[in-house]
Amino acid sequence: MDNIFHTKDLSNADFLVTGGAGFIGSHIAEYLLKNGARKVRVLDNMVNGFDSNLAVLRKYPAFEFIEGDIRNADTCQQACKGIQYVSHQAALGSVPRSIKEPVYFNEVNVGGFVNMLKAAVDNSVEQFVYASSSSVYGDEPTLPKVENRIGNCLSPYAATKKTNELYAQVFGDVYKLKIIGFRYFNIFGPRQDPDGAYAAVIPLFVKGIMKQLPVYINGDGEQTRDFTFVDNAVQVNIKGMLTDNPAAIKQVYNVAIGENFSVNYLFNACRENLDSTFEATYRQPRQGDIRNSLADISLAKNLLGYQPTKNFNDGLTETIDFFKKIYS
Repeated sequence: MDNIFHTKDLSNADFLVTGGAGFIGSHIAEYLLKNGARKVRVLDNMVNGFDSNLAVLRKYPAFEFIEGDIRNADTCQQACKGIQYVSHQAALGSVPRSIKEPVYFNEVNVGGFVNMLKAAVDNSVEQFVYASSSSVYGDEPTLPKVENRIGNCLSPYAATKKTNELYAQVFGDVYKLKIIGFRYFNIFGPRQDPDGAYAAVIPLFVKGIMKQLPVYINGDGEQTRDFTFVDNAVQVNIKGMLTDNPAAIKQVYNVAIGENFSVNYLFNACRENLDSTFEATYRQPRQGDIRNSLADISLAKNLLGYQPTKNFNDGLTETIDFFKKIYS
C-alpha cells in the first residue's frame, strides 16, 4: 500500500481500530502505523482476528493491543480512553451464518456497536467511523445503488447493519458525535480468511484451485458484485476519520469501485491467473443473497475526496500473489 490518503500530520493523533486483528481492520491499523500515528490501539477478541495480522502491527512501537470483546461495555470504555479517532470494524460477517445465529449477531453487531458509541461519547472521541454493509440495500432492485434508496433487509446480518446506521444517526443528533458510516461492497485482498465455514469467495476460489479442492458457485454464477480491493476501504476510513468537511459528517457512503463482475467471471479470472483448468461445482442459490450489486460512489467522491486507487483486476492479481505464497 504505497498510496497516501491523508494530508494531516498524524504524529499527535491517537487512533483506535476495533477488529484490528481482522482483515480490513489490520490494513487500516497498518496504514496508520506506517504513516507515523502517535498511537494505534487495536481492540479485538480474536474470534475473527489472527495472530499473524498482529505480528505485522507489532513491528511498530506506536502499536497497542487490548484483547477484549465489544459486548463488554467496560472494555469499550477502556479502549476509548485518550483516543481521538475510532475506526470501528469489529463485527460478525456472513449472511448464511446470521440466518443460523441471529441472536449472536444482534449481540455483537448491535449491542457491541452501541457500547462503542457510548464509550466514544463518554471519552470525547473527536471522530468515529464504522463499517456498515451493502447488504442494507436488501431487495431494492435499482442499479447502481444510491445511498438514500434502500429496500427491505434479506438477512439478520443486514438488519444489524441497518440498525447500526439508525443508532449512528441518533448518536450524531442527540450526543453530537461526529460519525460516518461505510457500506462496504465485497471487500477483498491479502489477509482475507480462506478457511472456516463462511470464508469469503476470492480466497476460497484461490485455495480450491491451487489445492484441487471442490470450489462451489451458488446458483448460476451470473450474480454480480462490485468487488472492491481493500486499499480502497483503508482510504475511505482514513479520509472519514480525518475529514474537516462538515457536510461529510453524519453520512453513510458506498465504498466500492463502481464496476461489477459476475461470480463466473471472477472464478475464470482466478483460474487464468493460476494457469489452471480446474472446474467449479454449481449448487443451489444461497438464502438471503442479493442478485446484483453495483455502487454509485459519487457521494464519497464529492464529500470525502474518495478516489479508488486499485481496480478489480490489479487487486485480484495482488491478492492471488499473496495466497500463492501461503499455499505453494
